[in-house]
Amino acid sequence: MKVVQTKDTLSKIYLDAVRIRNQVFVVEQGVPLTREIDKDEAHCVHFVLYTNKNQPCGTFRLLPLTNGKMKLQRMAILSEYRQQGLGKLLVAEAETFAKRQGYNTILLGAQATAELFYEKLGF
Repeated sequence: MKVVQTKDTLSKIYLDAVRIRNQVFVVEQGVPLTREIDKDEAHCVHFVLYTNKNQPCGTFRLLPLTNGKMKLQRMAILSEYRQQGLGKLLVAEAETFAKRQGYNTILLGAQATAELFYEKLGF
């Protein structure tokens, strides 16, 4: 498994992130596409988790804020890869990246179904 990142909204990495988000949020959860792709896309760092066979399986984005804060958003794992610890891996990646960039706080807003997951990770 490897996690790669981009700020380039024309890159393959970004397009893989959008495909995962579309499948999870739009197709599975019924979120309107107009809400899923928003004005913050170009301001975020987008991350994609790839399997050892180079298949995209998870994603999240970090939105830089002020005062040393970043916001973790749009975290999604494709259904066939869930319950394997990949969400925890992605949160750890977000924390490591934020610290390396000089941010000291990660904020997030989670769906009710994901609250326990984030609470277990200290959020």
